[in-house]
Amino acid sequence: MNTSLTIGKLAQSSGVNVETIRFYERKGILEQPKKNGSFRHYPAEYIDRIRFVKRSQELGFTLSEVKELLELKIRNKAKCGDVLSKTEEKIKEIDTKIKDLKKMKKSLEGLANCCVDLNQPLSDCPILDCFIEGESR
Repeated sequence: MNTSLTIGKLAQSSGVNVETIRFYERKGILEQPKKNGSFRHYPAEYIDRIRFVKRSQELGFTLSEVKELLELKIRNKAKCGDVLSKTEEKIKEIDTKIKDLKKMKKSLEGLANCCVDLNQPLSDCPILDCFIEGESR
């Protein structure tokens, strides 16, 4: 593999599109290289960096959190415990979201149980009435 890639080759090798790379540049995730002739040449290491970003996002990290993780990775004094701390924070956040989603599901199930006559006119729909009243019966 070459030591540098055009934006198109970088995108293809990383499994993203060119606009994603430009977005990452605007967000400070990737540094845009200076033009060399009529093209910018990106270091091949950016492939792993982009894959790291995409995987981190799949695990629920926001772009700003990913940026923090990347900064930890290049900081000399950072320790594995620093990454563990960020990971544990994300776990707590996900646990909270799961609890909230379970509450939402329970409320929606209660709303769904309000509907006993599928042929009832929409104007008398108990589910819509519950939305207006702000409670599930």
